[in-house]
Amino acid sequence: MSSTQVIVIVLVVLVIVAALAVAVRSVARRRALRSRFGPEYDRVVAEQDSRSAAERELRDRERRHAELTLTPLDPESRARYAAAWEELQVRFIDSPGETVGDADELVTRLIEERGYPTGDFSDQIAHLSVEHARTLTNYRDAHEIHLRNSRGEASTEELRQAVVHYRALFADLLGEEPVAQHTPEQRHPDSPHDATSR
Repeated sequence: MSSTQVIVIVLVVLVIVAALAVAVRSVARRRALRSRFGPEYDRVVAEQDSRSAAERELRDRERRHAELTLTPLDPESRARYAAAWEELQVRFIDSPGETVGDADELVTRLIEERGYPTGDFSDQIAHLSVEHARTLTNYRDAHEIHLRNSRGEASTEELRQAVVHYRALFADLLGEEPVAQHTPEQRHPDSPHDATSR
């Protein structure tokens, strides 16, 4: 075997090894993005022209998220938000439409206090997706019902579902359930808390 053939074989082997390294790195990055973004990964892939464009978008979200100054809630703020949520649930029975609007405002205030931008809804979703991707479908659904409610198009059951959806993100941002769960014996069956905890 000539020295030229040996050099060609070595170059081919190096190219194959480099290609395998790139492929392994790409698979590892994809797994990391899937793990971090959960169902949001699949949503973005479906919305983009290609998987690589979707993954660029998600990495860009991570970069923008890293630029935020996020602050955990102190115990007083957490207690204040939990009390506000409990009051909101009580009001749902008498005024479900107004309560959904109040839930939207309360969640937005909590998002802002944690340090997330709250201007454009799609930007808000993009920033939240980095750490709260598992509850974003709930938040999108709740927001859509809120918009339909503002046009007078949402049923009472949809409004109840919106509050349940808002609660998922609210609890995620709060770091705990906003209202303690009770056993059925501790609660009257017609309690207003039952309206949104099912």
